[in-house]
Amino acid sequence: MRIIRLVAPNTRQALRGIRDRLGENAVILSSRRIAEGVEITAGADVAGDLADTTETVDLTPAAIEVPEPAPAREPPRVAARTVEVPPLPRPVVAPTALAAEPVAAGDAVTQELKTLRAMLETQLSQLAWTDLTRRMPVHTELLRELSELGLARDLAERITEQLPADVELSFARRFAFTAIAQYLTVTGERWAEEGGRLAFIGTTGVGKTTSLAKIAVRWALRHGARELALVAADSARIGAHDELRALGQLLGAAVYVPDRFGDLPKLLSQLTQYRMVLIDTPGASLRDACFPERLNVLSGCAPELESVLVLSANTQAACLEEVVRRFQPASPATALLTKLDEAVSLGGSLSVLMRAQLKLSYVSEGQRVPEDLRPARALDLVSRAVALAKETGANADEDLLRRQFGKVSHVRA
Repeated sequence: MRIIRLVAPNTRQALRGIRDRLGENAVILSSRRIAEGVEITAGADVAGDLADTTETVDLTPAAIEVPEPAPAREPPRVAARTVEVPPLPRPVVAPTALAAEPVAAGDAVTQELKTLRAMLETQLSQLAWTDLTRRMPVHTELLRELSELGLARDLAERITEQLPADVELSFARRFAFTAIAQYLTVTGERWAEEGGRLAFIGTTGVGKTTSLAKIAVRWALRHGARELALVAADSARIGAHDELRALGQLLGAAVYVPDRFGDLPKLLSQLTQYRMVLIDTPGASLRDACFPERLNVLSGCAPELESVLVLSANTQAACLEEVVRRFQPASPATALLTKLDEAVSLGGSLSVLMRAQLKLSYVSEGQRVPEDLRPARALDLVSRAVALAKETGANADEDLLRRQFGKVSHVRA
């Protein structure tokens, strides 16, 4: 292999020089910026007398100039730059490797500084967490327990910072659980008493139709079905219309099926005689092309229509936050939490509801209609979250606690 170490004022001249000397199949072995411009080391398999040789070529203007001969002149710069590079096996790369720009030395330095900064921040977080544990053991223990519940970091910090320095752990726990219950807003059985026009929205498989059926049966048992109307607007799922027709026939309630989802506002204007109107909407994929159009239709029905966002408790908190964000154009002010019986942690779901300031109406924990639907009560949900953490043996990772809460500075010493 013939290897050339070439110095040029810029990358273009360097690549041209390598191509002229080694051909199109040359492979760049290394590159860096120097005071004279750029320095590129390249190699290629050649035959003949030039095989297995290493040389240095200087294309800078100072090196190209031919000096006057003088006996006492220093050796040429080319000889001073000659570096013996051992032959290397040719890497398997595409012939277009010559077109790659050399990586600037400044980028490597920047990346190294970022790495050092991250390491330093990690070390400082560990020291801060250790110091906080020594000074305020009750606060750190409460942060640990709230993390085991699955509560979001910012909510855990907000609760802990309100505690005085000399507090007992039992009082701190009671205070934290009460604070969570206060942050979590519930509606009670407002619908069962007053009725309303409710559109159940959410992603696929979260239990919108089942929740609608449970609320419809609860209303019929209390008020009868004469003032109840069901709207089957889910044309995406096979058999969705038949399910609502069967439910309406069982309860003796009127069932309406719009030709298309865009006809929903016109249909609602014709249902003024009903106190309770329950609308089943298609399960939405967040990347469905029809998703924004459906949200616009629901938004256009406000304020006559109340959108109820149905969330599944067995879904990760990050996914729930994305669902809440994507459904925001429909302006949901109320949520319904399903599948509590399948959840292993409730802290994440409750954190999403508190952050989004969504009022929780009902919770569902089974398929029975209507037994497995009950009004949401904040303290009951907090107790359920604590019980789930104990049942599943939730244990907060020590390194995660250091990274999350190591920078806590608002807790008073």
